[in-house]
Amino acid sequence: MKHPVPLTIVGIVLLLAAAGSFYSVDETEQVVITQFGRPVGAPIREAGLHFKIPFIQTVNRFNKNILEWDGDPSQIPTLDKTFIWVDIFARWRIVDPLQFFLKVNNEAVAQAQLDAILNAATRNLIQAHHLIEAVRNSNRAMEIVAGPIREEAVPYVTTVTYGREKLTRMILENAQPKLQELGIQLVDVRIKRIMYIQDVQKKVFERMIAERNQIAEKYRSEGKGESQKIEGKMQRELKTIRAEAYRRSQEIQGKADAEAARIYAEAYGRDPEFYSFVKTLDLYKNLPEKEIEIVLGTESDLFKYLKQTNP
Repeated sequence: MKHPVPLTIVGIVLLLAAAGSFYSVDETEQVVITQFGRPVGAPIREAGLHFKIPFIQTVNRFNKNILEWDGDPSQIPTLDKTFIWVDIFARWRIVDPLQFFLKVNNEAVAQAQLDAILNAATRNLIQAHHLIEAVRNSNRAMEIVAGPIREEAVPYVTTVTYGREKLTRMILENAQPKLQELGIQLVDVRIKRIMYIQDVQKKVFERMIAERNQIAEKYRSEGKGESQKIEGKMQRELKTIRAEAYRRSQEIQGKADAEAARIYAEAYGRDPEFYSFVKTLDLYKNLPEKEIEIVLGTESDLFKYLKQTNP
């Protein structure tokens, strides 16, 4: 057999060339083919098996799914000169892989571009509006456990014109044109958290505590007044009940005394002597127990029945 080694090498090269001529693209990918570092043809977005020139063309794969971006908190002053920490996050995807490859090339560089563009858009919007616009969505009255806070207790510095939701939409709208040049579509932007800087936060907490103490004191004052009103009403009702009870008791007692007097009169009227005897015995019974001296004549009525008992 002539030239076995070269034929084997040729076979291996042909096999490698055939293997390198085909590549697959799945549903989550999109591909840009480059030849010597330069894009060739249109981006490939359809899943399946595709052909390329082996050894010369390179497959550059990019994600087709929605990707996440989470920025670092930024210290930003509001229009009313209040410094706050603003932490936002976003969702994005690659919609033009060819433009993305030419301007960005990879996701790490894209994340850095998102940092710069979204942070700048956020800073511009927050600086141009009052703090309340970034914190609240509407002028709806705030509520606490005890009930709605009255306007005179917590006065608003200003009213909400745009609100937090609309500010996030404005951030998206301002950042999207710059990202579109990079082949990126900004799907959504949200404010994850807003915090005061430490010095401002302390003052805000002190003001909130003072406002809540003012509301609590007002509720306590109203409760105390209501308590005194209820207690006064109760005392009046109690006096009325006692007076009525006393009147009834006196009426019943008067009727009972009258009935007793009638019975006594009827009983003693039949035998006046017996009545005198009973009354005298009651008097004897009520005499003081201690030794005392009483000077009475022998003809005194007090000893009338005592003398009759002696033979």
